[in-house]
This record gives sequence, C-alpha cells and structure tokens, in this order.
Amino acid sequence: MTLLEQLNQDMKQAMKEKDKEKLSVIRMIKASLQNELINLGKDNLSEDEELTILSRELKQRKDSLQEFKTAGRDDLVEKLDTEVNILQEYMPKQLTDEELEAVVQQAIQEVNATSKKDMGKVMSAIMPKVKGKADGTQINKLVQKQLS
Repeated sequence: MTLLEQLNQDMKQAMKEKDKEKLSVIRMIKASLQNELINLGKDNLSEDEELTILSRELKQRKDSLQEFKTAGRDDLVEKLDTEVNILQEYMPKQLTDEELEAVVQQAIQEVNATSKKDMGKVMSAIMPKVKGKADGTQINKLVQKQLS
C-alpha cells in the first residue's frame, strides 16, 4: 500500500471517529505531497521522495516544539506533540542507538576517516543508508564522538 493510499484510508477512519487532530495532520501531509508533485511536475512520487517530505514535516514540527517549550507556550507544545506523534506513525521504524553506532562505524571504515576533517565524507556515506530512520543531529553527534 502506498503512502497516499494509507493516508486516504486513515483519513476516512479519522473522519468516522471524529478525530480532528489526526484528520488535520493527514490533510497537511497530503497537501505537502500534492505541493511536491506540482513542484516536480510528476504524476507520482517515489518512496524516497515521500520519505523526504515526511522527514521535512517532522523536523519542522520538532524544531517548533523546541521553540515553544523554550517560550513556555504549553498550549502549543501539547498540540505539536500530538502532531509529531501522528507523523511518526507514517515514518519507518527508527534505528536503535546500537544499530546507528554500527552504521557510523561501518561508514568511518568505508571512507577511511581519521579525523574531524573527514566528517563530510562520513556523513554523506551514512545519510542515504539511514534516511528517515534516524535524526541527522543524532548521527552528527555520533560521528563527531567517533572521530575525536
């Protein structure tokens, strides 16, 4: 089942259950997918493109969530936290810290990285492998730790 089919099915279910938050998030995801289709001039998006859009939406919400927590806006924090949880339902299963560390170690060995100067090479080797399965900042910290 494609992401769009899943979203349509979940949207119908949310309408039946009168789940306004979930319905709102699903509509937002569908709108983002539609906008990307229009921008690219395509009829269909690949799984990779869909994952990129979902990751972008999730990252925006996580960044906003952090800002609202800092500003003490608990009303908005709760709303965004719900949106993040709903968005994560459509993301692939996240890698554990151990799995992520193994990927980082493997990438460091593949590119023969020895210092922090090789950070870009390591990151460019890792990111395609873990796209949507791990947070970039978390990977960045692990790579820095391994290269220091």
